[in-house]
Amino acid sequence: MATLETPVTSRPIVELTERALAQVRRQRTKLGKENEYLRVGVRGGGCSGLSYVIDWESEPDPEFDTTWEQDDVSIVVDVKSARFLADSTLDYDIRNLMEGGYVFDNPHALRSCGCGTSFTLK
Repeated sequence: MATLETPVTSRPIVELTERALAQVRRQRTKLGKENEYLRVGVRGGGCSGLSYVIDWESEPDPEFDTTWEQDDVSIVVDVKSARFLADSTLDYDIRNLMEGGYVFDNPHALRSCGCGTSFTLK
């Protein structure tokens, strides 16, 4: 669990399923990222216009990032990405290993590309 000085919200922007949480824990341990946040975000690009980003973050910026805890996982999203990811769910599905296995269920997506790593807004 991260112990950095970034404000923690009470409401998650993205909810992780149990399968996603289990995979994040495995990766966190394997990569030695026990004291880091899982960064979830969006950036321009991809075959549908916007691409999902999943990475690790050691120092969230309290001015531009929102953080929260889900079980023992610390999660961070920048304020710009939060608008596109609000009320989304992040799952992990081994049928999607070509794209890392993570799958977003995003209520703001009009459509997603075939691989599920990018989307177009409604």
